[in-house]
Amino acid sequence: MNISVTQMQGRVPVTVIKLEGQLDGQTYEALLGRAKELHASGGRDFLLDLSDLTYISSAGLVAIHTITLLLHGETVSESEDGWASMKAAKKTAEEKTQEHIKLLNPSEEVKSVLDMVGFGNVFDIFTDLDEAVKSF
Repeated sequence: MNISVTQMQGRVPVTVIKLEGQLDGQTYEALLGRAKELHASGGRDFLLDLSDLTYISSAGLVAIHTITLLLHGETVSESEDGWASMKAAKKTAEEKTQEHIKLLNPSEEVKSVLDMVGFGNVFDIFTDLDEAVKSF
């Protein structure tokens, strides 16, 4: 998976993280590591550009949930327990929409996985980059 990062300006600075390829058990740690670096350097609002993401597994869902926790200021361990994280993600899905992390343009296949676990109700999902950035 390739990860590229750009900065855009909405009402606040927005870190756009573009994912290309597959987000799965072999790549999710790279995304988590990059998100932690970006957060440590001051990033507080993330837009995950999923337009070139071809596949997402449960490990990818764990990564997105872990990034959400990070942006909420919660401590995240280096080795998140995947099932515990998925159960916590379900609880998050029942609570509210996230304001510091949003998703851009997932494929139908990826969106169906997001919807299956309730992430479609938790994350604002946009199809237009400018509209997504302005929403922060």
